[in-house]
Amino acid sequence: CVCVCVCVCLSLCDLGIKDLRTFNAALLGKWRWDLFHKHEEPWAKLLDSKYGGWRALEEGTTANQDSIWWKDLISILHQQQNSAIRKETGWIVGGGDKFRFWEDPWLDTAMPLREKYPRLYNISSQKQTTISCMGTNNSTGWEWNLTWRRDLFESELLLADTFIGDLAQQQVQPHREDKWIWKHDHSGHYSSKSGYDLIWRELRGSIQNSDFVDLWKLKIPAKSAIFAWRLIKDRLPTKMNLIRRQVVVNDRLCPFCGLKDEEAEHLFFNCTCTLPLWWESISWANLTTTLPINPRDHFLQHTLGAAGVRNHTRWKCWWVALTWSIWNHRNKIVFQNHTFNGSRLMDDAVFVLWSWFKTMEKDFAVHLNQWSSNLKEAFTS
Repeated sequence: CVCVCVCVCLSLCDLGIKDLRTFNAALLGKWRWDLFHKHEEPWAKLLDSKYGGWRALEEGTTANQDSIWWKDLISILHQQQNSAIRKETGWIVGGGDKFRFWEDPWLDTAMPLREKYPRLYNISSQKQTTISCMGTNNSTGWEWNLTWRRDLFESELLLADTFIGDLAQQQVQPHREDKWIWKHDHSGHYSSKSGYDLIWRELRGSIQNSDFVDLWKLKIPAKSAIFAWRLIKDRLPTKMNLIRRQVVVNDRLCPFCGLKDEEAEHLFFNCTCTLPLWWESISWANLTTTLPINPRDHFLQHTLGAAGVRNHTRWKCWWVALTWSIWNHRNKIVFQNHTFNGSRLMDDAVFVLWSWFKTMEKDFAVHLNQWSSNLKEAFTS
């Protein structure tokens, strides 16, 4: 049910309808941004004195007496799918009075020094100290004043040398203010729109990656699973994909029907030659459904929408077997001058599926003739 809701949500967003949870997170991201940059505003001072301000928000720290609103704000902003907001925030050092030397990602590497140099961090006596308190500005420029709980071991001297080299790449400018920049937009300023676009892109990517979990679990040859993954991602060398890669192609039409450009959507799912194969196969499972033409959506239809299929694993394997056979049939036409034969293609797909089960299912001992003449039973029992 959750997966179906996610798919509906993705479809609505494709139509321009915003996802409310994502939009809410983007709006809360604006709170975070303004709390840092408008720290002189009365409301920001109030939140700073009551909860710890942007620093508490960034570190995700809460206390028992904090309000539900503040706890929810921190919880939402620190959810995995919303972490992209923090990753796209660049820390630009001015005087260093806001940023902590060890704990904040203020170097160009965007990695806190405590993570890059954990050994030195453990022996530092200046933890939780702001950058401005880690040195002084004199006539020759900024000079670091680092102190340690003990003398450095000989094995730590080379590490310390690299550490000092990193510090030398960053200039502290006492008369400038520390600031954030928003790397996701050329303006450098966060907006709810750019935040929404970023979070949604990250969420969509993670959902699409999760589509492949079922695919990799199937007991089929690895080359067939990789083929299916390439199809879902539209990375097969179809004629139109080759053209987009600046490869010279003399004939861009579908080798089956010769009427439309050879795109994956058309070749596998919408061609007048291959579409009847899918209608025939769904009749085996007694399904009544619409068939999308997008490869990813078509695959999901065979993983989420097959309510009448009892053996879902076999149904997913069938999707791979048929698409695999369509591609092989296509290659024979393109490279060996064969002609399209729908019956032969379907027989090939059935044989491929049968051979997979015969090899990879321990209790599968059905003869090919019996298997191919009882396909309804194979998917509904």
